[in-house]
Amino acid sequence: ELVLKVRIQTPNLRENDFIEIELDRQELTYKELLRVSCCELGVNPEHVHKIRKLPNTMLRKDKDVARLQDFQELELVLAVSDKNLLFRVPTLSEQSGYNKKASELTY
Repeated sequence: ELVLKVRIQTPNLRENDFIEIELDRQELTYKELLRVSCCELGVNPEHVHKIRKLPNTMLRKDKDVARLQDFQELELVLAVSDKNLLFRVPTLSEQSGYNKKASELTY
């Protein structure tokens, strides 16, 4: 098995931990890397724009994946449109415990 560290690229979050995934060394393909990463992170593969080997190398093909070594860090870069925000911070009124009437009180 090849063990890799994978996370979703989310620059606006303070905590963005990696998870470790295992790939069978007999199936080191881009497609398998994408499938396993998305499955473990709960992401639709159609939303992945690219896979980046940190700090700054884009993976494009099976040969790129075959060169990966244990515990290398990867990021899934998601293609997000304004209409389909995958990760967004809830507004104040959407957060639990928010009381709209209390926010309208005047003194």
